[in-house]
Amino acid sequence: MLRWFRAVLPGQERYFDLFARHAETVAQAALALQGMLKGGEETADFCQRISQFENEADNITREVLTAVRRTFITPFERGDIKNLITAMDDAIDQMHQTAKAVMLFEVRAFEPPMREMGELLVECASLVGRALPLLRSIGQNATLLTAITEELTKLEGRVDDLHDIGLKELFLKHRDASAMDFIVGTEIYDHLEKVADRFDDVANEINSIVIEQV
Repeated sequence: MLRWFRAVLPGQERYFDLFARHAETVAQAALALQGMLKGGEETADFCQRISQFENEADNITREVLTAVRRTFITPFERGDIKNLITAMDDAIDQMHQTAKAVMLFEVRAFEPPMREMGELLVECASLVGRALPLLRSIGQNATLLTAITEELTKLEGRVDDLHDIGLKELFLKHRDASAMDFIVGTEIYDHLEKVADRFDDVANEINSIVIEQV
């Protein structure tokens, strides 16, 4: 029966396929971001990968938004679909902004809290990838979806803590030395924190969909 229902509503399946593709692209970008934060000679290569993944994600986002305009039946409200894919795209956009700052300021070495933030962002991307397929059956998966979004919010809080710790360490390290190094380091920290904020936005959009559907 379920297969028959999906056959007569093929547009719904397309949305979930697009969500999955976008989530995988975000996850790959997060891994590239983590690689970038290791520093060294490969930094520029990882920045380039992030840029490529961001372009791929933009294309998928456009497909979703086009489908919203053209598809008669959607798996949930059109506004919710638009808000969800936009929040996901904002996360990878912010990764791209981080990489652009790294290239602009020619950063090749990163502080330990920055690398820890990168690890947590990979976890955030993984949780989003876990959550999206569960939206196919929201009623059955509401409890698990809520747990995943709560974990995303906790990770965002841990990233915030690392941001504050990192800024303090940066200030102590550079207060009697290079003001420019402090400014650049602050820029990188702020971009990384914003990536986590965007993942928290994704969690909020998922929660909103669960509340409306259950």
